Amino acid sequence: MMPKIRYLQKSIIFSTFAWFLSCNFIFAQTAKLEGKLVDAKNNEAIPFASVFIQNTTIGTTSDLDGYFVLENLEPGLYNVEASCLAFKSKVIYEVEVFNNRPSFILFELESSEEELEEVVVKAKAFNKVEETPLSIRSIGINEIQRYPGGNRDLSKVIQSLPGVASSVSFRNDIIIRGGAPSENRFYLEDIEIPTINHFSTQGASGGPVGMINVDFIREVDFMSGAFPANRGNSLSSIMNIKLIDGRDDRPGATFTIGASEVAAAFETPLKDKGNLIFAARTSYLQLLFKALGLPFLPTYNDFQFKTKLKLNTKNELTILGLGAIDIFKLNLDANETPDQQYVLGYLPDNDQWNYTIGLRHKLFLENSYWTFIASRSMFNNRVLKYQDNDDSSEDNLNLKIVSQEIDNKFRVENTARIKSWKYTFGLGGEISTYKNSTFNKLYIPNVGEQSVSFNSNLVFGKYNAFGQLSRGFFNERLDLSLGLRIDGASYNKSMANPFRQFSPRFSLNFGITERLSLNFNSGIYFQLPAYTLLGYEDSEGNLLNQNALQFINNKQVVLGLEYATKKNSKLSAEAFLKLYDNYPFLLSDSISFANLGGDFGIIGSDLADASSEGRSYGLELLFQQKLFKGWYGIVAYTLYWSEFKDKKGDFVPSAWDARHIISLTGGKKFNKNWEIGARWGLQGGSPYTPYDLSLSAIPENWDASGRGTKNYDLLNSERTKWTHQLNVRIDKRWFFQKWSLNLYLDVQNVYNFKGESAPEVNVERDANGIPLLNSNGSYSPYTFTNEIGVLLPSIGIVVKI
Repeated sequence: MMPKIRYLQKSIIFSTFAWFLSCNFIFAQTAKLEGKLVDAKNNEAIPFASVFIQNTTIGTTSDLDGYFVLENLEPGLYNVEASCLAFKSKVIYEVEVFNNRPSFILFELESSEEELEEVVVKAKAFNKVEETPLSIRSIGINEIQRYPGGNRDLSKVIQSLPGVASSVSFRNDIIIRGGAPSENRFYLEDIEIPTINHFSTQGASGGPVGMINVDFIREVDFMSGAFPANRGNSLSSIMNIKLIDGRDDRPGATFTIGASEVAAAFETPLKDKGNLIFAARTSYLQLLFKALGLPFLPTYNDFQFKTKLKLNTKNELTILGLGAIDIFKLNLDANETPDQQYVLGYLPDNDQWNYTIGLRHKLFLENSYWTFIASRSMFNNRVLKYQDNDDSSEDNLNLKIVSQEIDNKFRVENTARIKSWKYTFGLGGEISTYKNSTFNKLYIPNVGEQSVSFNSNLVFGKYNAFGQLSRGFFNERLDLSLGLRIDGASYNKSMANPFRQFSPRFSLNFGITERLSLNFNSGIYFQLPAYTLLGYEDSEGNLLNQNALQFINNKQVVLGLEYATKKNSKLSAEAFLKLYDNYPFLLSDSISFANLGGDFGIIGSDLADASSEGRSYGLELLFQQKLFKGWYGIVAYTLYWSEFKDKKGDFVPSAWDARHIISLTGGKKFNKNWEIGARWGLQGGSPYTPYDLSLSAIPENWDASGRGTKNYDLLNSERTKWTHQLNVRIDKRWFFQKWSLNLYLDVQNVYNFKGESAPEVNVERDANGIPLLNSNGSYSPYTFTNEIGVLLPSIGIVVKI
């Protein structure tokens, strides 16, 4: 009987697969690409522009209203180029077209003062802006979706870029040029959002899973330096996520089943005035983790929407929302092995929810446009831990934190081009609220067991003003840009004066030859310390850090060379230097706050001052090939040092000083819509601080936290081993008359490399996982190292209607 069943199963699978393959020939391949060209400064249509598909003879011109249509295309990906006299040419890469729906692209062309000798000007493969001529990368939707091992997660995709390190754990910590995960800022359609990760570490930005539904994403601009003046409160990176517009012809939908989640996205026109998109995801990780016997059960859900209303040709209104609900529970039934017992001993239950809702209004004038942005964000975090997970008595309560971060923001800015000059100016304001109800048992050496209990309700204002002036010289061979910014906060007297946070920045781009350019940027940037530090109180309601903290100061210099080839590729080298000052220094552990952020929970609820100093410097090398004759790829190498002063005043490696990062990513598109890609990464060992076994053996100390105590006299004196991993992904697409299908196989860690985490400390336990006392009345601690890395194949299905 069983052989017959297996034969029947194989027959069904083979027949189904053969049917899918035959579908390539059943339906006619008549995809259509529509689009419009407008002047970026005033949204006016650009008629009679040339639009064509690279490496083909397919092309057309825009009509009087700026619209164009390319018909009778084979479904797939195309690089589309547009050019017009008096405008800078532009390429939009990897535009996907379908049988069942017209694709639409918008070319926003910048005016050019260059003296043109020909009507058609060759577009540059990598577009630049005057304010940020280097340290910026644009990532398209297809690059995100097909990234090997990325699981459609934006935070993992950027690890292919130079200067981006990863943490040696199941987390999405974004570590840029040696900076901490708390030094990054994220924008969704120019609206700031507090995090892009589920189960986010409060006080930082990392987490294990991304919360942005990539089915919505059109493009991501990622800056690791040379920040423009209209972007503040960041020291390491700024990410602006641009979303697609909904369909204008009819309703549509996308359904996705991935390795850990199911998702659905819907889009529809709103009569003649605009469109709407909405998406939701939910995970089934908790079911998988329970079946595997893991001691924790995470569940995440997220929701997104965007509506774009075209009030008239001069007014556009975008309204969007983003939210998440995360539940992290312990699996108390997984309590058999020492590893399970250790994790259950210190990990808390953690529930989070957050949302952002915002609107952006663009008002176009003759030579400029105004942008008005208003938003509200809220982050709610609840952490609960009982000793030995025994909640039968409140006497066993070790940790209970309920906190909220609320931001109400407004920003207005004007951008204009007048001949060779470009300027941007504006101002912004925020009302911020931080609430925290905390109870925490602590053990202090030479003092004994203590408890911290407070209820904070901090409300303060933030304000800023900025301006940037740019101009091209010598027929746009030389671009110069000068930006100024000031930031203030009503938290204390020092922060209240915005001129103490005076932030100049200067950029230069010089074309040595037609394809070789020299790029430079220098600037001073400021960032407000984490709310967890600002809102730390005693039991009487006094803000203990109010008179000690300042804006964190970072001075940066970046110098680079870039060579663009004729085949959609470039070579670049960038050297960078970052000097930190006024970084929070945690007084209880005598370490810089810059070393924290790579673990779950909350960081920063502690006494601190602004005495920490640090530095980061290094070199980045990059080769990038945009889609060209089916090939694409990125080769990146980074050598860097990240150091902060210890309590003795000596520079020591920070927790993010991996030193060497190598990333090789590439792929090939084949006939009949097959695609294969691979990514291999190599990273140097990360510094870590060893544990103090004598302090960890004290029962009151261990019981308060469920884990060992680190010896900060040996801050980051050890390193983990180097890690490396190969991921491979295979995609196959089918395009039908009314729908499309994408199946993919993604294999992470193909050769099953086993890395090692920093050593942890456990104590001897009984059969129930309860720590045992030895003859000296202490626990018996021992160190152990977890293996990190597992061969992880997964399949995914994406259906578009």
